[in-house]
Amino acid sequence: SSNGPVKKSMREKAVERRNINKEHNSNFKAGYIPIDEDRLHKTGLRGRKGNLAICVIVLLFILAVINLIVTLVIWIVIRIGPNGCDSMEFHESGLLRFKQVSDMGVIHPLYKSTVGGRRNEDLVITGNNQPIVFQQGTTKLSVEKDKTSITSDIGMEFVDPRTQNTLFSTDYETHEFHLPNGVKILNVQKASTERITSNATSDLNIKVDGRAIVRGNEGVFITGKTIEFRMGGNMELKAENSIILNGTVMVSPSRLPSSSYGEQFNNGNWLRFKLCMCADGTLFKVQVTGSNMGCQTSVNPCGATH
Repeated sequence: SSNGPVKKSMREKAVERRNINKEHNSNFKAGYIPIDEDRLHKTGLRGRKGNLAICVIVLLFILAVINLIVTLVIWIVIRIGPNGCDSMEFHESGLLRFKQVSDMGVIHPLYKSTVGGRRNEDLVITGNNQPIVFQQGTTKLSVEKDKTSITSDIGMEFVDPRTQNTLFSTDYETHEFHLPNGVKILNVQKASTERITSNATSDLNIKVDGRAIVRGNEGVFITGKTIEFRMGGNMELKAENSIILNGTVMVSPSRLPSSSYGEQFNNGNWLRFKLCMCADGTLFKVQVTGSNMGCQTSVNPCGATH
């Protein structure tokens, strides 16, 4: 029929199939559909989310490196291993014990901490060209190469840890400075105290190799049964107002300096004064203007006002 399908022979069907396969094998764009990429559904981290993910990864890497460094420090320096720490011990009472020689800089102990050694071993603390300083608040103990100094605003006290007996104390509350029992000599370069006394049956001797300076902000009072000063050089007494010597004062004239007879009193290069004393022991000076001059002065320092 002219309206029905046209039947092909076997040969035509084979030729058509061969042509289709040949075209299919040579066509590389088979199945490709051109579509706009912006309209496709995007997957994964892009834009700000991608940058944030990169920052998180970098941060985790830095933390891993820091963790590795801390682990190496713990393993090499502190020497913490499966069997514990090789250099120190921690006890339940809060005691920290070092089992070997340790190199440390500044140590900040807790409140009222104690530093000590084993009973039968010495505690050796050395500084590499630096002083060793123990400080708690305003109290400071400094051990240097040529001196050891203790500074405190509230006083200091040395106590035997076994018997709790006070071996040495400044005792600032009563303003008394007590030496330990058995100590007879105190050797210091500089002392600041309000009072220095000795027993009623013993003498108080103060000896110096060089120069001794006794100074008081509110005056210096020296009392005793017998007061004796021995010195190899000069003795100087200074006072803003007056110097009072109560009791018997003995002066050896042979040891006092004297001027030569040929020297004139009116020499402008020298000012000469004469030391005079009132009946109550008050000392005063009078400028010498001529020979055989007495203690007469226009202002009498021995009056009731003085």
